[in-house]
Amino acid sequence: MELSLSELNDVLGDIKNQGDVKNDFLNFKNISIDSRTLLKNDLFIAIKGKNFDGHSFLPEVLEKGVKSVVIKEGMQTLLPVDYPFWVVKDTLEAFQKLTLLKRKKLNIPVVAITGSVGKTTTKEMIGEVLKNLGKIKLSHLNFNNEIGVGLTILATDIEDKVLVLEMGMRGVGEIENLSKYSEPDIAVITNIGTAHIGLLGSKKNITYAKSEITKFLNPNGVVIIPADDPFLEETIKRCWKGRVIKVQLFNIEKLHKNFKKNNNLQGFYNPSKKTILIDKNTFEISFDGFHNALNFLFAYAVAKELKIEFASFNKFNFASLEGRNKVLKSVKTTIYDESYNASPESVKACIANLLEKPRNHFFIFGSMQELGKDSEKYHKEIFNLINNSDIEKCLFICDKKNEKFYTYYLKEKKKFLVFHNIKDIPKEINKFTKKGDSILIKGSRCWQLENIIKLIH
Repeated sequence: MELSLSELNDVLGDIKNQGDVKNDFLNFKNISIDSRTLLKNDLFIAIKGKNFDGHSFLPEVLEKGVKSVVIKEGMQTLLPVDYPFWVVKDTLEAFQKLTLLKRKKLNIPVVAITGSVGKTTTKEMIGEVLKNLGKIKLSHLNFNNEIGVGLTILATDIEDKVLVLEMGMRGVGEIENLSKYSEPDIAVITNIGTAHIGLLGSKKNITYAKSEITKFLNPNGVVIIPADDPFLEETIKRCWKGRVIKVQLFNIEKLHKNFKKNNNLQGFYNPSKKTILIDKNTFEISFDGFHNALNFLFAYAVAKELKIEFASFNKFNFASLEGRNKVLKSVKTTIYDESYNASPESVKACIANLLEKPRNHFFIFGSMQELGKDSEKYHKEIFNLINNSDIEKCLFICDKKNEKFYTYYLKEKKKFLVFHNIKDIPKEINKFTKKGDSILIKGSRCWQLENIIKLIH
């Protein structure tokens, strides 16, 4: 899907130094911001980031024979005298404008996903459920910021049948901006939790920030949200006048206790049989955990909107992502690798899943970050949950700054050992565990807990 010179001039202003170069020569197959992967027929945009400046790679870009570039004002001296280029005040803004141009050329459904936890897993599940439609374009891993979302849109080609975008944020206005140049048709908000509460100040602010996904939603589109969050429902009503689908998941036992059906999309999870019943369709699933079953229900809701024929399959085999719902076998134990990141809600969900597994239960827990003034409160909630469970031992990792508080709070709780270096963990956990035990590993990204898994016996 080429971008023509005239289309680019409409967005970026007139090209400089076109000279005798023919218009069709300056048609571009792709837009790139990475000099390492740049191809001759790509248009290079020199974006200045926190850790790099694309302008410093212009000599390498020119050496590859690239036909033209987009640079910011004042950088013209880095180019040959007769070289064609666009000059703009802000190259990131130019990148986003071109992203929107590409989006408007796409004649396929666009699904956007946000939420405090479960975004990436839900995105991957959606891709799996939709694969019968043909080639599905997904955000790569967690490419969910202003650069990652843009690159995903720009990489979408004519063969793709659906575009699925993950949208993250660290502040108010960021999701609105992502929605502005992606113009989704279906928006999914998986949940409102406390991730990044230290940055946004309150769950109320997080709710408003996540609800920005509706700002540029197709008026004929739909928002899919959990049914158990009244404040989210009210917030959505204020900013979105279109259709809303609420999803609701229950344990299967609920179905047999005078259950009353409502207008929500309802699912029934059977953890022992690893099945989910939705709309009289029973799916055999390859994963476990109530939270993952709920992620699947969101994926089902999206697929239903896109007219997937569910009668065509009843098994859903989902390959777990690294650090998310990954089940690993050590020499003597089963390890539940949830090491990618942690928030209070996700930790509670993973503990619930651990307690369904064979005893004895052990928990390697890295402290949760970005909780602001409420950090102690949320950690106490988790500590109390652990202390009142049948978890045998919790090896808790925190930094030295907060070690004093945690040590004081946990000093009389025999289940806990406090560390500030993950290198000490494998030796300690190997002392306690025996054949058949279950170990949960979860903590904020900064701890990089995945690095100790191979050292556990």
